[in-house]
Amino acid sequence: MDHSGRLRRLQASLADHELDALLVTHLPNVYYLSGFTGSAAALLVAERACILFTDGRYKTQAKQELQKAKVHPVSIVIARQAPAVAAAEGFAACRRHAHSLSRSLSLSLGIEPQAITAAMRDRLAAVLRGRQKVRLRSAPPFLDRARMVKDAIEIARIRRAVELGASLFSTAREKIQPRVREVEVAAAMEYQARCGGAEGMSFPTILASGPRSAIVHGRASSARIPRRGFVVCDFGVILGAYCSDRTRTVHVGRPSGEARQLYAAVLEAQLAAIATVRPGVTAAEVDAAARRVLRQRKLARYFTHSTGHGLGLEIHEAPRLAAGQSQILEPGMVVTIEPGVYVPGKWGVRIEDVVVVTSSGCEVLTPTDKELLVL
Repeated sequence: MDHSGRLRRLQASLADHELDALLVTHLPNVYYLSGFTGSAAALLVAERACILFTDGRYKTQAKQELQKAKVHPVSIVIARQAPAVAAAEGFAACRRHAHSLSRSLSLSLGIEPQAITAAMRDRLAAVLRGRQKVRLRSAPPFLDRARMVKDAIEIARIRRAVELGASLFSTAREKIQPRVREVEVAAAMEYQARCGGAEGMSFPTILASGPRSAIVHGRASSARIPRRGFVVCDFGVILGAYCSDRTRTVHVGRPSGEARQLYAAVLEAQLAAIATVRPGVTAAEVDAAARRVLRQRKLARYFTHSTGHGLGLEIHEAPRLAAGQSQILEPGMVVTIEPGVYVPGKWGVRIEDVVVVTSSGCEVLTPTDKELLVL
């Protein structure tokens, strides 16, 4: 993982955004730049220096992980207060010898506005208040933009996570039976994930049966699976720090003709969206391809979310595949394709795969068994 290269590129871009330093507080971004995985951290990145602030719990871990990531020289400061506050104080103190951080004597500290609370921003502003020629600025999301395009190592890790995640579906198929509680199925899947080496689940497992299948994010509950109806299974794992995401919908008992038509419509919409994914296409065009199919089937009003999203270190990353999204797809972007139809109080169907944009189209990373499975 090229943490060092990412860090250098960020440092080189600070001047373009009129920033003397960037205070990185979003933990996935801290990992992206430094390899540090602790739960309390702030990374102060300047043109000619980088300092990781954390607390005493991570003294040994920080040293080991930064060495492994080969991001030297990155200093480590063990703080007795919130790492972000300690970083802001350190930045302010450096004004007297600003050349250690940058060539400017008028310091501008960038923050990630989406990653801090209003209360934390007030605390940081208070630290800098009264410091002559020191100001706090919201930085553009250049790390989010950088993370949209994955390198070969990242794609390999996502592929492994997708493969492990996909293997959990065999457990779901065995456990999904009438009268079995949804949480029992989810528990068996999550146990298998841990046994397979997963560091955790990408998100709380969604397992929604019968009328609950119409709940888009119907987390596994104590409800018992009915004798007949759809069961939506949406699940993913974290492996090697990267996420997977997959949805399959099965039917318990003999499906009606209407149920089969509904499933076929969602599958057609999903395949149409996948066929649209290639470099130069906008995120909105992929979304439109799925909606066009469902509109023809008179089902568009029941498709209530975006067609997909990027994933990587987080389960939801840029780009978002939705109407109005002008982001152009590029090789190396990894996105989900997951149209769905949800009829309140009756049923729901969603089918989801992870795909990577290639130089000429896309590759579906998820195993592609998608015909309606009747249990």
